[in-house]
Amino acid sequence: MAKLSGGRAAVEALQANGVDIVFGLIGSATMEMFDALYDARDIRFIGVRDERSGTHMADGYARASGKAGVFLAGQNGPGVTNLVTAIAQARAAYSPVIALAGSLATGHVHRDAFQEVDQQQLFTPITKKTYMVNSAARVPEIINEGFRNALSPRQGPVLLNLPRDVLASEAEFDTIRGAMEDGTHTAVRANAEQIVKAAKLLAGASRPLIIAGGGIKNTRAHKAVIELAESLGVPVATSPGHGDGMPFDHPLNAGQVGPRGNSVASRLAREADVILALGTRLGFNTTFYTYDNINRDAAIIQVEIEPTALGRFFPVEVAIWGDAPSVVQDLHEATRGSERDGGAWLADFKKQRKRHLEALDETDDEQAPIQPEKLFKDLRAAAPRDAMYTMDAGTLCLQATDKMAYWQPPALFTPLDFGLVGFSFACGLGVKLACPERTVISLMGDGGFGMTVSELATAVEYGINTVTVVMNNQCWGAEKAYQRDFFGERYIGANLQNPPYDKLAELYGARGFRVEQPGDLKATLEAAIACGKPAVVDVQVDPSALYSFRRDSFQHRAGGKA
Repeated sequence: MAKLSGGRAAVEALQANGVDIVFGLIGSATMEMFDALYDARDIRFIGVRDERSGTHMADGYARASGKAGVFLAGQNGPGVTNLVTAIAQARAAYSPVIALAGSLATGHVHRDAFQEVDQQQLFTPITKKTYMVNSAARVPEIINEGFRNALSPRQGPVLLNLPRDVLASEAEFDTIRGAMEDGTHTAVRANAEQIVKAAKLLAGASRPLIIAGGGIKNTRAHKAVIELAESLGVPVATSPGHGDGMPFDHPLNAGQVGPRGNSVASRLAREADVILALGTRLGFNTTFYTYDNINRDAAIIQVEIEPTALGRFFPVEVAIWGDAPSVVQDLHEATRGSERDGGAWLADFKKQRKRHLEALDETDDEQAPIQPEKLFKDLRAAAPRDAMYTMDAGTLCLQATDKMAYWQPPALFTPLDFGLVGFSFACGLGVKLACPERTVISLMGDGGFGMTVSELATAVEYGINTVTVVMNNQCWGAEKAYQRDFFGERYIGANLQNPPYDKLAELYGARGFRVEQPGDLKATLEAAIACGKPAVVDVQVDPSALYSFRRDSFQHRAGGKA
């Protein structure tokens, strides 16, 4: 038995759970934890400049590593309220982020105390679970419960409120063990009858399509999906934000599907007679919830780890509750003997795919201002095959998700359904820490980068060498497109006056690059990737190249016509 403070017990619980990086911002509410971290030489502490950005880093780290990402909010009240946006983002991405939050001393609760806010109520709607730790003796137990919850299917963020007095008080502890020492989670095996039904549908399909979603990427099931697709001769489309679900050069890779996807994949979804939806809800970004983007007459086989997602947005022929990797393996076994070459459906797809890929490389606009397609083309050419991309929401990034080449999954990290800006740069720092040997490129607009530019100090201090490509069109592009298309070009609040981001990067100690001429793009991108320091490439993109990507939400402003 050993007597430990609650704060030191918390750090030992993190060590027992294999945590090697903690992101955080110091505060007086959690000093016992920070003092214990000083002695925990097997944990690297990354001190950030803003709690929201640091939680995005933990999110990126979790998605890239497959482990939990840990953030320590040192101060109760404002230090914790700063987490809200980033935790909500992690919830939308089903990312296992564990937020450790300093909390008001228990004797001060409900007294209008300094920095008092009900953190339990605040985070309950946006986490898988929010905990309040009420004694030092229970600190390791509750931290372990947080790890189990965050990492169990379907994954997601948890928040643990750690009151000041709990961290400061002491208790007797036996050896502190980790949450997973008694075994790992068992995969949910699918119902055998449902597997047989699905296999028969796939074997009898004339125009089959696989749509691979986040459930495939998050479980690293890419190879199993490829084997199934190859055996049945089925094209594979990916849901938005998960374009790395298939290697870029695979002949069955149709690319991103849906209203924001490419024409080839979207046509397949509208014409397929059987759709195998693997690890996707077929939700907003994939379908806009309408049959405009998916064949009304298609027989849908939906595979989801979350049973409430099955058939939620479209009626399904076969609903399979199960872990995506095991279901794909079961389907592969059940369809043995049904192997085929794909026939005319596959042959036509391959022709369409060839034309689509050729068109991607035909962009050769050397006139200033720089067009987004030119930037995407040159970035594809400059980036190494191991590149990992992080992106914001917004018009340019939404175009970019299907324009990059993803060779080695996981390779794409986006805000997904939460759709926030100011995510990409911070997320990229977390991704780089998870995969230090790979090149990490963060794409974002000028507005989004301005939100989190202070984390350049973090990147420089800790040597986190990512490349941030700022697509600088001097405006909030999505909102300006609204005002252009539906409000008579009456622009207010849409245009931005930015500092020169290349020079600002240099002031932080990073490398800064500026590109105004298309002919300079590729060489500059290559130089930034090779520079060996955190780098910012400020690309002056045509301000008039605004893509109206939300046709659905425009409809009520256009009398139902979009």
